[in-house]
Amino acid sequence: MTLSCDMLVFGGSGDLALHKLLPALYHLHRDGRLAADMRIIAVARSPLQRSQYQALAERHCRAQVARADFTSDSWQGFAERLDYLAMDAAQSAEYGRLARLLGNPAGRLRIFYLATAPALFAAIAEYLATAGLADARSRIVLEKPIGHSLASAQAINATIGRVFSEAQVFRIDHYLGKETVQNLMALRFANALFEPVWRSGHIEHVQISVNETLGVENRGAYYDRAGAMRDMLQNHLLQLLCLVAMEAPMRFDAESVRNEKVRILQALRPISGLDVQDRTVRGQYVAGQIAGQDVPAYYFEKQVDNDSDTETFVALRAEIDNWRWAGVPFYLRTGKRMARKCSQIVIQFKPVPQRLFDNDQANCLVIRLQPEERISLQLMGKSPGKGMRLTAMELDLNLAQVFPQKRRWDAYERLLLDVIEGDSTLFMRRDEVEAAWAWVDPILDGWQQYYQSPRPYPAGRNGPEQADSLLERSGHQWFEG
Repeated sequence: MTLSCDMLVFGGSGDLALHKLLPALYHLHRDGRLAADMRIIAVARSPLQRSQYQALAERHCRAQVARADFTSDSWQGFAERLDYLAMDAAQSAEYGRLARLLGNPAGRLRIFYLATAPALFAAIAEYLATAGLADARSRIVLEKPIGHSLASAQAINATIGRVFSEAQVFRIDHYLGKETVQNLMALRFANALFEPVWRSGHIEHVQISVNETLGVENRGAYYDRAGAMRDMLQNHLLQLLCLVAMEAPMRFDAESVRNEKVRILQALRPISGLDVQDRTVRGQYVAGQIAGQDVPAYYFEKQVDNDSDTETFVALRAEIDNWRWAGVPFYLRTGKRMARKCSQIVIQFKPVPQRLFDNDQANCLVIRLQPEERISLQLMGKSPGKGMRLTAMELDLNLAQVFPQKRRWDAYERLLLDVIEGDSTLFMRRDEVEAAWAWVDPILDGWQQYYQSPRPYPAGRNGPEQADSLLERSGHQWFEG
């Protein structure tokens, strides 16, 4: 049985809480995964009454949850858990009211979920401590990004670390909660087929792409300060790279897994100075069309500066200086307003040592994270009929077809349950966050030092032409299948 607890969501009236956290908690409630007496308390500045917040939450949950999964009885039970406190989290005097609302019941767990701007993380943690709410029964969840640079991440981590022990801190990256991402570890470490060839002797290159058709939506003010590098590559894409490249942990537990991920981040070859011109590409979308609809340029989006040089696209070539991956390029790419929504990892194997057939192609393993979750291995086989005419075929593992009777868990469902149960395996450790920033910071500095302005690309395309050239110099090309 899940522990009795109170979960407080700072930023409870924001997009993340309404679109992701509350629907995930509703599913956990519906499936009987939450303790009967668990409370969910949204904290925000909006002057709402509890009934008004419940109505707001219901409207958003109805929009996010499948109709078959949303019932009046389930919602009524979930709504009874929901409470709301209107307060300004940046004001220390407000935390006395919060402490009185929570009370001090023995043995009850408190979870503080900070779905706020990172600039508030440190202040919230300190004010919780001052109010006597940050004790051994407390856990704190930090949404990405943790800071905007190595120095700011270290400052946040230092303040959080003075209030909470590392075991109480859960730095969340929802990509790690995706089913296919976890299947990547199962694929690598539970199948003897792949381990002998999962290395430089057999792999030509690796591609990791997270492409979005959406623009900045209502996040323009945040995104224009962050850009694609800070918003996506520093966290999501580097986490995927770690899972592809890491060595097998001694045990499948939080510390062992995170130790191996940190080693990969520390082994990344630095990209700094003039290297940024050869190994990175920045882009920014201009007007174009997606699915037949006209799309404005980035600098015409809401809350974006008209002369903004923020990148909405990043591609780069990373290399890992260790025995397993020496000489294997890892191509990372992420962008907004791309041709189609797709998150995938492509492991491109080397061709056979001697070609016997005219049209044979090297094998590749494609791990798709979204929109569908599937793993496919592309092989060469003979076409029916006379002669040895080869054709590419797929061994396909579609998780929705293999488990048709099971509803696909959202990443936040799994991660929220892990927080409640105290399992930090799928969360980032302090040194992991800082190692990622230590690698990314010199790239950001190089862009500023040599003024590598974003290359334009029309909305509905897969980034600027220079991103294709990044691979073509080594005889490679982006996998768009």
